[in-house]
Amino acid sequence: MAFAPMGPEASFFAVLDQHRASLLAALRRGGGEPAGGGTPQASSFNLKKALRSVCEERKREACGETSSSEVLASIESVIQDIITSVARNEAPAFTIGNRSSWENIKFEDSVGLQMVTHFTTRKIKSDSLKSVKKFALILKILSKIYKLVQSNTYATKRDIYYTDSQLFGNQTVVDNIINDISCMLKVPRMSLHILSTSKGLIAGNLRYIEEDGTRVHCTCGATAVAVPSNIQGIRNLITDAKFLLIVEKDATFQRLLDDNFCNRMSPCIMITGKGVPDLNTRLLVKKLWDTFHIPVFALVDADPHGIEIMCIYKYGSMAMSFEAHNLTVPAIRWLGLLPSDIKRLNIPRDTLIPLTKRDQMKLDSVLKRPYVTCQPFWRKEVL
Repeated sequence: MAFAPMGPEASFFAVLDQHRASLLAALRRGGGEPAGGGTPQASSFNLKKALRSVCEERKREACGETSSSEVLASIESVIQDIITSVARNEAPAFTIGNRSSWENIKFEDSVGLQMVTHFTTRKIKSDSLKSVKKFALILKILSKIYKLVQSNTYATKRDIYYTDSQLFGNQTVVDNIINDISCMLKVPRMSLHILSTSKGLIAGNLRYIEEDGTRVHCTCGATAVAVPSNIQGIRNLITDAKFLLIVEKDATFQRLLDDNFCNRMSPCIMITGKGVPDLNTRLLVKKLWDTFHIPVFALVDADPHGIEIMCIYKYGSMAMSFEAHNLTVPAIRWLGLLPSDIKRLNIPRDTLIPLTKRDQMKLDSVLKRPYVTCQPFWRKEVL
């Protein structure tokens, strides 16, 4: 089964051919109106509109996004495989990389945690009681993504959940399927035209323009700005900041704002993901690093969870390892609080919170991570 070409480039060339044919027809008639009753102005307008669409596509490619035409082609290829299976009287299935196995992960100091080339996969089968529902949900969300990309519109993960909340069950199901689709298509999440509501905050010496033209002026005052939902859409970033400070907890972030930290410590930018960072906060940290190349520091708790959160910003996570190049900032430096600082600063022992059993399990897990095992200083601190 063949699919018609889709995407902005296809529409551009279609309009171009139509425009050229109209001009030729007009010339043959001695300069009359283009065939089909359209005016030269209308045809020119359509041509400019299509050309602008292609220009936008080029900008997205320059920002590291997969082009819309490539996303559409990838989805069409998946659907083609399903149709082929049905034609052969075989039960169709989706093949998805296993994002929960360390066997599929390799570590490079310059990139972080990334999925290996030849990774193990799992099958989401349509003829299995265990996976038939997930197969249907993937197909449903794939259809939604195709329409969004084709029409160059966006939707939030929450929007998709509420299209059929009873079917999906909960938001986490939608989130995991979107990540599975991104991994299956080998396409960055941002190229699927699905946004997520940000929970992160940013403050300090930074100005930028959002995709809709809104001018944002972050300040060093007591009020922070919410991290944008469409990081790839922001442009004209301007700063005099000397460094970027990532703060693990919102309470610490707010305390620093109240203490006028940004002004007292020279121009700087502060950002918090309010605990484990969401995708938008990580994308913004990456964008700020790529744009300004200023020192980036992380201020986290001296416990296993704080250390892991800092490592998510710096080296990424196992679940999103297939998109490491768009998310990690290996240049991040661990500012503190270091476990060794507790003794060095003579912090009273009665103010310390003992590690729980859950904390100890997290510590054991962190100690096995490749980014800890290869760094003696970190291992010494964690132990």
